[in-house]
Amino acid sequence: MTSALHTSDTAPTVTTDTLQSALSDWFAPWVQALGMRVQGFGPGEVTLRLPQNPELSRIGGMVCGQALMAAADTAMVLAIVTQLGNQRPMTTVQLNTSFLKPLANQDALVTARVIRAGKNLVFGEIDIVAAGDGKSVCRASTTYALL
Repeated sequence: MTSALHTSDTAPTVTTDTLQSALSDWFAPWVQALGMRVQGFGPGEVTLRLPQNPELSRIGGMVCGQALMAAADTAMVLAIVTQLGNQRPMTTVQLNTSFLKPLANQDALVTARVIRAGKNLVFGEIDIVAAGDGKSVCRASTTYALL
């Protein structure tokens, strides 16, 4: 696996470009096909844009829940990287998702935040909002094991 993060003697470098490269380098082709783009990040936090796509939609242009869950899981991996400062092997232990209202015919903004990063486990929360009106459409909580 090629790492998009560059390391030096002082500290790894996390930038918007390295996080965007990670979306291409680290994730399965079907996750890459979601077309997510890094909108912003900070320590322990990442926001991705999930573009509206008819291939991810159901009747009436509603984005399917599976796509939202994949976006939430993906954003959380990148949020953990911004918290730790580098890529570490990890796996999703738990992803609990609540769908609040349908998202139709617009992009989604997916913001993942690390709540607590321990030695072996990382806990986080994700909020997905409609890009057009900012209304929350999905909330998720996650637990990851650091390997």
